[in-house]
Amino acid sequence: MATKSEHDDDRWSQDVTEHSDALDLEEDVFTWDDPARIARSLQRSAEASARRKGTPYQSAMSMLTFYLNRAGSTLPEERRRTLEQAKDELRAVFGR
Repeated sequence: MATKSEHDDDRWSQDVTEHSDALDLEEDVFTWDDPARIARSLQRSAEASARRKGTPYQSAMSMLTFYLNRAGSTLPEERRRTLEQAKDELRAVFGR
């Protein structure tokens, strides 16, 4: 019986991020330096998706939170700050 390695877990989360069943994300969206740009991109992706289960806001925030959680402690502090700021921007673009 084959065992699942940590590398398989890395591939799984990367696959979810790149090929989400709910959102079609712009390439490298989570690597961008501008939190507002990240938020606008997630908003567009969520609003355009016909496959999402929740509201566009829920789907966009869930994808961003998923990425942050899966990256865990391997995410550099500056990148984490940018993505946390993107959460605030996402709330703003959705009027929350």
